[in-house]
Amino acid sequence: MKFSFSKKYRLLKNHQFLFVFRNAKKFNSKYFTIFSCFNNMKYSRLGIIVSKKNVKKSYLRNHIKRLIRESFRYKKKSFIFVDFVVFVKIIKDFDKNVFIKDLRNIWINY
Repeated sequence: MKFSFSKKYRLLKNHQFLFVFRNAKKFNSKYFTIFSCFNNMKYSRLGIIVSKKNVKKSYLRNHIKRLIRESFRYKKKSFIFVDFVVFVKIIKDFDKNVFIKDLRNIWINY
């Protein structure tokens, strides 16, 4: 099984994000909100939103994005034609283990 995360698996354009937001199902967690909707492709795609306003430190923003991408890469074959947008909420006290556990719980629901 190939675990790459090429551009084909990413939401890159504004209209792609807007499509997900308009047709989305929402899942909330302590650290993030995930919007999801079905697409017309034969694979799932991921978009990540981590604003500077919500996560002040750049190293933490990058680390969070890396964790989200990695968890998606390992689970992407189990998703059926779904686009995801992960919106990270305000983070003051970041706990990596809780964050990963929340991600796993959300991915299991799909």
